[in-house]
Amino acid sequence: MEKYLNIISQYETRLAAEEKLSNILGYTKLIVFLAMVTAIVLTITSGFSLIGIFSTIAIIGSCTMLWTYHYIADEKVRYSQGIIKICRRHISQLDGTWIKFEDSGADLADASHFYASDLDIVGDKSFFQFLNTTSTWWGREKFAVDLLNAQYSLEEIAVRQQAVQELSADINFAIDIQFHLGQIKRANTDAKLCDELTNAKPLELRVPKPVLYFMSIATVLLLAAGGLFGLRAMLVTGVVLAVAQAFFTYWEKDRVHDYLGVMARLPYRLGKYVMAIEVVTARKFSSLRLQEIKTTLEVAHGAIRELDSIVSKLSFRANALLYLALNVLLLWDFYCAFMLERWKAKHSAHLRGWFEAIGEFESLLAFSHLPNVCDNVCLPRVVEVGKKITAKNLGHPLIANNKRVANDVNFSDEIYIVSGSNMSGKTTFMRTVGVNLVLANAGSCVCAQQMECAKFDVLTSMRIADDLNQGVSTFYAELTRVKLILETSAERENLLFLIDEIFKGTNSVDRLAGADAVISKLAQIGAAGMVSTHDLELCKLAEHSPRIKNYNFRENYVNGAICFDYKMRQGPSQTTNAKFLMEALGIIGGST
Repeated sequence: MEKYLNIISQYETRLAAEEKLSNILGYTKLIVFLAMVTAIVLTITSGFSLIGIFSTIAIIGSCTMLWTYHYIADEKVRYSQGIIKICRRHISQLDGTWIKFEDSGADLADASHFYASDLDIVGDKSFFQFLNTTSTWWGREKFAVDLLNAQYSLEEIAVRQQAVQELSADINFAIDIQFHLGQIKRANTDAKLCDELTNAKPLELRVPKPVLYFMSIATVLLLAAGGLFGLRAMLVTGVVLAVAQAFFTYWEKDRVHDYLGVMARLPYRLGKYVMAIEVVTARKFSSLRLQEIKTTLEVAHGAIRELDSIVSKLSFRANALLYLALNVLLLWDFYCAFMLERWKAKHSAHLRGWFEAIGEFESLLAFSHLPNVCDNVCLPRVVEVGKKITAKNLGHPLIANNKRVANDVNFSDEIYIVSGSNMSGKTTFMRTVGVNLVLANAGSCVCAQQMECAKFDVLTSMRIADDLNQGVSTFYAELTRVKLILETSAERENLLFLIDEIFKGTNSVDRLAGADAVISKLAQIGAAGMVSTHDLELCKLAEHSPRIKNYNFRENYVNGAICFDYKMRQGPSQTTNAKFLMEALGIIGGST
């Protein structure tokens, strides 16, 4: 937290000076503006004397300079304010107030996803809500894909790890580029805009394009020559052509406006993209993936700047009289449409790749913040062979640093039966394993002192709920999920299943029989995973299969109070606490 507090202190000092300068420039602008109005009035009333004219020009020049300097000063104020806001957001990730972040990613996965809800990857108080710092639509989508459906080879994981490590090492750069990306703002229409811009279909008009190209040139030349040299015939011809151009503009306005429609939704955003790209391309990267992204964006920079220039030309539509004059004299809308058409022909095939590169950079940037807001992190070694997870001090990244309890793990193609009493840490431990595997698959750091693991697909059965609309009970929903685990385990060699409180929705006799059958079948087909349970009878399965191992979490009592250490131990559980908790809450009477 101290590093962010130091940056805040630094920028608060700068902000105070910048705001003071901005205020001085603001008042000075007002004074100079009043002086300019006074000078103009005096110049007019004095019969346009040379002194008055030169004084007015000098004051107007001074006013223009002040406006420019004030704009620059205000930009510095906004930058300092933005950096402070970003640092405070990172402090929220450290102090636990991140649960108030607005974007929880609840819209990104449904209940059928292999692990999204069970491992708190998306949704309220999720990992997405905790770590997401993306600002663009492309970044958010890519970060979600990396968390929910990462499909990287071992080589790609290693390359991504290098990028994450490089970005996490320079907090100042990470915050700077986060600010510039944040200026773009996310819009849900971005995918549609990209589709429209990548559609290179040419503009179809009823008027031949060469006629429009040469008509506007001829109109301007004839009107200029006719006016300068007093050639009435040229002037009349120019006026006739201008009228014809006004007619063509009206006749083709629907086609042209439809073609330019995408541009109307882009003002003020493309320029922000250009600025963010400039920050990335000005940086020298050492990791291969960041170098590749930089190369892609270097190509994109000029093209997006060119597209931004086309958008700026359409801004004249805000001035009705000027817009009318430009179309009558220069066929302005046609001119802009032809520029867009040429731009699409040249760049449309590459546009999506540019935006996706920005999205990948944002996703990597989001992962890179984890080492700076979470203690005890490392880059895992992801291996190709063996169903193994070896970790030292493996912890859950969503638990506060000062409250997190870590455990060592030495899992190798086994089935863990994790037993223990209520609130002892069984479910949290399984979620810890699951979320860190998800991070490893994405090429991210994990919350461990060190970790080596296979590239596992994770499939969970934890938060099972009924579905009243479909008439599905909780128990039936769990049966369906367990069936999916059995089928998928038989198909995929690299699957790790996590089942919490297996068959808790039925009676003890059926629960034990069903759990016994499922775990035995999973062991038989070679599946690897973990099952938590309160039913200590299930622990006896380890006697019949060397692949089944017992581990437990337990509690102890100090001065009549229950205490948990959340440490995993070998063997079946030896303690229970349900009766104690019921007595503590007054549900049942205490022993006499």
